Amino acid sequence: MPLKQPAVVVVGLAQLVLRVFQRVADWENCAVAWAIELVDDCAVVTMNTNKVNVQNDSFFADLYDAFDRLERDFNPYPVVLTGQGDVFSAGIDFQYSFNIFGSGDPNKIREWYRNYRATNLRIFQYPRPTVAAVNGHAIAGGLITALDCDFRIAARKSAKFGLNEVPIGIPMPAAYVEIIKYALGDQVGALTTLRGLLYTTAEAEKLGFFHEVVEPEHLLATSIRWAKCITSDCNTAYAMSKKALQDGVMLQIEERTVALDAILAEGMSDEGNRRAQDRRRREIMKDT
Repeated sequence: MPLKQPAVVVVGLAQLVLRVFQRVADWENCAVAWAIELVDDCAVVTMNTNKVNVQNDSFFADLYDAFDRLERDFNPYPVVLTGQGDVFSAGIDFQYSFNIFGSGDPNKIREWYRNYRATNLRIFQYPRPTVAAVNGHAIAGGLITALDCDFRIAARKSAKFGLNEVPIGIPMPAAYVEIIKYALGDQVGALTTLRGLLYTTAEAEKLGFFHEVVEPEHLLATSIRWAKCITSDCNTAYAMSKKALQDGVMLQIEERTVALDAILAEGMSDEGNRRAQDRRRREIMKDT
């Protein structure tokens, strides 16, 4: 019996080492989730937090990490933001978010919104040219992520686009309304926000969601061309002009929308809204 113990120890140690390496690998994957590749002097960022880029704490952390790396390692370059497969981003993670809304805890809801708001403003205010290479479905918060970018190029394929928050019991945050109006104009912004319909690629193109729609094989090249609308020596001119264009929007967001969004927690956990959210949750569970 004693002769077998070293073998057991070795096997146990090997398993332990394997688990440690797996933990390290998992940590590294979490720490640098979004791929950033320099392509033709353009930083191409591929969102890959999860299969369809539903937006939750992990997504927010990955976005912040990616933009920290862009500022540090890719500072002179314009940015193209894209997704994987047939989905750009499916919007908020319903299971994650609805649990927070249903908690009835206003502090949890406010913290959720603070994180969500900060990620969108991080993209919206980035001083370099930003292009959303919309490779597929962009729904609710996923479409807002695309609207945060200066320009939007979409692949011509079967996909859905829209801001369907209101019909599923989620009040549109006032800060996002300002971004939507800036990107789409007041009339289309009101239409898409209040009706909450999902549109085909052709319908979304007519509404002005995209600056150009191209065949899927041309999506990246076209997006890079739009991103390289200036040479790097004009970066300061671009940043100053972008800040000036967004000045009124940011003034509204920083001063005027604060009072409206202060009562957002009440709306998120409103009894009627919660019924709509639960109905949507059941639909999702039925489909999965």
